[in-house]
Amino acid sequence: MIMVFTLLVLVEYMDSCSSGGTAYRHGKTYEECKQMAEDFTAELKPEIEKNGNLLWSELLEKVRHDELVYKLTLKYLRRDGFDIGNNKMPEIKKIC
Repeated sequence: MIMVFTLLVLVEYMDSCSSGGTAYRHGKTYEECKQMAEDFTAELKPEIEKNGNLLWSELLEKVRHDELVYKLTLKYLRRDGFDIGNNKMPEIKKIC
């Protein structure tokens, strides 16, 4: 019972979708989040190619800690030929 309560409290504070499934952080729609992620991806690709890599923490700051946009941006970077790393190597770099 305590675990269920704890999970409910955590869900209230997460930056993800609401229980209704249509409202995201700051009232954005899913389509708006996808477009923001595409925009961030286009902005970050030259930066990653120039600098060689981008840390996950830097990406999180760039997307202003919006969890959905962060995950979508990682997805789009992987789609566009970038190695998005893993928990042992949390960085994004261009695949040669």
